[in-house]
Amino acid sequence: MADVAYKFRIAFIDGDRWKLYLQGLGVTIQIAVFAAILGVVIGTVIALMKMSTTRTGKRTIFSYLAQAYIDIIRGTPSVLQLLIMWFIVMSSSKNGVLVAVLTFGINSGAYVSEIMRAGIQAVDHGQMEAGRSLGLSKAQTMRYIILPQAIKNVLPPIGNEFIVLLKETAIVGYVSLSDLTRVASQVTSRTYEAFMPLIGAAVIYFIIIKILSKLLERLERRLRKGDHR
Repeated sequence: MADVAYKFRIAFIDGDRWKLYLQGLGVTIQIAVFAAILGVVIGTVIALMKMSTTRTGKRTIFSYLAQAYIDIIRGTPSVLQLLIMWFIVMSSSKNGVLVAVLTFGINSGAYVSEIMRAGIQAVDHGQMEAGRSLGLSKAQTMRYIILPQAIKNVLPPIGNEFIVLLKETAIVGYVSLSDLTRVASQVTSRTYEAFMPLIGAAVIYFIIIKILSKLLERLERRLRKGDHR
């Protein structure tokens, strides 16, 4: 027991190392939140592009471009995308947070686009016809009638995507960012004790994700109640 207390002290108490974990958690959450917002914006645009058709029902060039984007992003590892963004695309920038947000936002956008597409397609087709019969254009009907209903349908899966994104940010140490995972690694190298720093970081991740999961469960219950009214 004394050995555990000693390891806990050198991992979190000595040198106020607990502050490092808080700072690392702040970086992790900051990247995840802004990347999630960017991912939703990109995903919505890509979903609309992929669903775009001509008057004759044929796919447009935007649809093919959207599909290519989805295939490329989903077909390559996140860590490679991060390294390409850091060393090639934004090699002149040393703002690691910006690079990470753009990388994870673009990556998340590919997955969110499929979620948004499914949500839009889940809305009854008659809604589009009703909007057009009221004199709205196709774009106006999509904006004011279809998308609000689709967003309600996709809120839970988008929440799950945020949880996945939060865990994926653990690779930002590759671009010299001191996120929660990298802080645990740094403390390990300073104390020569791996167990407590790594387990501590894992517990912090678990608590944050558990809280988010509970909030998502409450959101889903409220949405279900709303559907039954």
